[in-house]
Amino acid sequence: MDRQILSLQGRVCLVTGAGQGIGRQVALHFAESGADAVVVNDFHPDRAEAVAEEVRMAGCKAMAIAADVTNRAGVEDMIVRSTQEFGTVGVLVNNAGNMGAKPDEVEMAPFWTASTETWDAFLAVNLYGVLNCTSAVIPGMIEAKGGRVVTIVSDAGRVGEPGLEIYSAAKAGAAGFMRAVARSMGRYGITANSISIATTRTPGVADVTEDAERAKRMLSQYTIRRFGEPEDIANMALFLASDAASWITGQTYPVNGGFSFNL
Repeated sequence: MDRQILSLQGRVCLVTGAGQGIGRQVALHFAESGADAVVVNDFHPDRAEAVAEEVRMAGCKAMAIAADVTNRAGVEDMIVRSTQEFGTVGVLVNNAGNMGAKPDEVEMAPFWTASTETWDAFLAVNLYGVLNCTSAVIPGMIEAKGGRVVTIVSDAGRVGEPGLEIYSAAKAGAAGFMRAVARSMGRYGITANSISIATTRTPGVADVTEDAERAKRMLSQYTIRRFGEPEDIANMALFLASDAASWITGQTYPVNGGFSFNL
């Protein structure tokens, strides 16, 4: 990818869930594309610091912040610390997301018999985390008269995923929130977009992508017969964060190897 037309020179960027996988690659893409600073957020402090060091090695300023995106006060503190260290956050990538409210597994059950606590486990990071982080950066972006918000969602939220109904609802809600933010914040020069992904090779889904038989069945639904790589998603995130996408807002971009064509 030609990074020259996608320069983030002078931008302070925050990437949530950036301790591994897609978030890590987004942080590195931003660093390599001239960002002034990248704030690396992750639930795990050691992961956040490891990626922050990679960002520094790429020649970019970095700070690791181990904050829980489901905690609104903690998120607001993260933005205060980021702003004090580097200045206004001009690019937010809402990448943090999983199958539960914390990195721990939640018990899977039919949605109509699952407890409210289980529902909350799916909604916490995937929806409320997006609300918390976006709400925290918007005042600074309004004052700066511009900003970029990019949220990683899932094809489960676009087409539905049997067995993952609440997760699907959370991801659809996050995309809908981005569309509404785009409409209300456009007059301030703020854009808000989503990237809808299919299965991407990350540590969190290694049990799927490394199982040959299961992978073969899944890939039969993909027009391009491979799973995504973190770079595939990071490329789109970089585009949407850059001035090359300054007239694009309120959109959900499928980056999925043609998965949704086969549904």
